[in-house]
Amino acid sequence: MPRVVLPDRLVEQARAFAAGDRKPAQPRNAATVLLLRDASKGLSVYLLRRQSTMAFAGGMVVFPGGGVDQRDFDASVAWAGPPVSEWATRLGVDEQLARALVCAAVRETFEESGVLLAGPSAEQVVADTTGDDWEVDRVALENRELAFTEFLTGRGLVLRTDLLGVWSAWLTPVFEPRRYRTWFFVAELPSGQRTRDVSTESDAVAWSPVMGAVEASERGEIGMMPPTYLTCLEVGQHATAAEVLAAAAAGRETEVFMPEPVDEDGVMTLSFPERLRPLVEGRDW
Repeated sequence: MPRVVLPDRLVEQARAFAAGDRKPAQPRNAATVLLLRDASKGLSVYLLRRQSTMAFAGGMVVFPGGGVDQRDFDASVAWAGPPVSEWATRLGVDEQLARALVCAAVRETFEESGVLLAGPSAEQVVADTTGDDWEVDRVALENRELAFTEFLTGRGLVLRTDLLGVWSAWLTPVFEPRRYRTWFFVAELPSGQRTRDVSTESDAVAWSPVMGAVEASERGEIGMMPPTYLTCLEVGQHATAAEVLAAAAAGRETEVFMPEPVDEDGVMTLSFPERLRPLVEGRDW
């Protein structure tokens, strides 16, 4: 992935927003999940290529995820793992939004991959979600005909929030017409479960070695937005899913980062978190 060089049009737009001449779009809260598994070729991640007709990130390779639904705020959701107060601290938000973000992360992962981070108790995880009855519920969730809390309650399941880790948070630049404030989570594929090509928003899905995806992006073989590329690059420094989850549990900073235009030797590019500079230096991104 070549470094993001901003065209003159976007540079002018960015300057107009900075000067207060234009009002940026209100960002929508969202959650996305790096679904990981250990493989013979190294740590792998589940990726989707969005339909080219999608209004946001069309044709880009992404992780499962999407916007927070109003029903994700339901406080009656069956909950296992760290209390909501602890999630609020991890995510840097209030408890209501913390609950909604965790619910959205698990719901969107199920909707877009068929993988469900829930179980009949705080110690168990659903073993298989490939049956026709599961697909009926998944489609109903995707179509917003079924609330996530209702889905879990109807099946006697609790949300296994302990299977998630928090990695980072990104905010779409002000000059984009559609903006998202997105929290990036990490999770390991539960034993026995399988991903399925089910998302209506994607035209291709695949498990890929994390660093293989980074290199494919650098060669221009796949398209990735900067947060996706940089997250893969950072996660790819770990050898196993367990290492990634341990790093997430070690108290990572989740302050929301918004890329901004910066002048690099006369070329306007997008900024990125300073902690990633050692990883980026020397790479053709």
